[in-house]
Amino acid sequence: MGLILAVVVHAGNIQDRDGAKLVLGRLAGRFPRLKLIWADAAYGGRLVEWTKRFSWALEIVKRPKDQKGFAVLPRRWVVERTLGWLGRYRRLSKDYEERPESEEAIILIAMINLMVHRLEPG
Repeated sequence: MGLILAVVVHAGNIQDRDGAKLVLGRLAGRFPRLKLIWADAAYGGRLVEWTKRFSWALEIVKRPKDQKGFAVLPRRWVVERTLGWLGRYRRLSKDYEERPESEEAIILIAMINLMVHRLEPG
C-alpha cells in the first residue's frame, strides 16, 4: 500500500470540505490506483458524493457511538503523527510564510527530508 502526499495550503476562511476538494482535485487523473480515501467526520456530507465522480470511495472514520473519553481511531493516527513530524521543522512551527505556494513548498521539502531519512537513517 502506498501513501500519496498532496499538499494544498489555502486561506483559513475556506471550510474544510471545500479545501478537501482543492486537494482531491489535484489528485484527479494522476493516481489511477487510488480507490479509497479516509477522512474524519468534518469531511462528510456532499463531499462523499463528490468523490464518486472520480471513482473514489471516501470513508469517514468515526468513533464508536458508545465510546467515552479518548481512544485512538483507525487511520487517524497517521495524519496526527505526520503533522507532529512536520511541526518539528522550524519553518512549519509557526505561520512564517506569507504565500500559500511557499508554505506548500516547505511542507514538500520537509516530507522529502523525512522520507530520505527513513531510507537511510543518520
